[in-house]
Amino acid sequence: MKSKKRVALFFGSFNPIHIGHLALANYIAEFTTVDEVRFVVSPQNPFKQNMDLLDDTIRLEMVASAIAEYPKFSVTDVEFSMPKPSYTCDTLKALSAQEPDTEFILVMGADNIMSFGKWKNFQWIIDNYSLMVYPRPGYSTEHPSEWTNVAIIEAPIFEISSTLIRDSIKEGKDVRYFLNHNVMEKIRRGNLYGYK
Repeated sequence: MKSKKRVALFFGSFNPIHIGHLALANYIAEFTTVDEVRFVVSPQNPFKQNMDLLDDTIRLEMVASAIAEYPKFSVTDVEFSMPKPSYTCDTLKALSAQEPDTEFILVMGADNIMSFGKWKNFQWIIDNYSLMVYPRPGYSTEHPSEWTNVAIIEAPIFEISSTLIRDSIKEGKDVRYFLNHNVMEKIRRGNLYGYK
């Protein structure tokens, strides 16, 4: 019997996607047993207006341009057409319905595993999907012992944030090496994040 394709789902606003995101995804693709890492670009939450959040399509295009040269990465806009706010459990159901022969693994930071018990339908998620947890500075990866399908990975820690990059661009700093060259070019051409 053919084994299922294993796809790690990396959720985020990616505003913008940066080398920290890409290095983490690269680690997961090469040092774990997944076949692919899929970036799930989260849409603007209508209940949380963020003036710094670029249009959904622009962020999707930036991710697509950043990952274009690496065959183990893909990107999806599945949440763009889903009811807002989008919940991870609903996204997992939608993706599993579209690709019943794929095993999806949920990637999250240690900061999220701490609050995972408060997520909508968290028990259903833990009963049906594996979790892959990466370290974050200042957060423990401890979790209930009954969550047997949680794997802690020793991925490198990058203290780079999209907020730092956005603020730096506004201040006129050159942060080209924090970003994939295709993403930096999109920011330059579109004068995004106040780029001058």
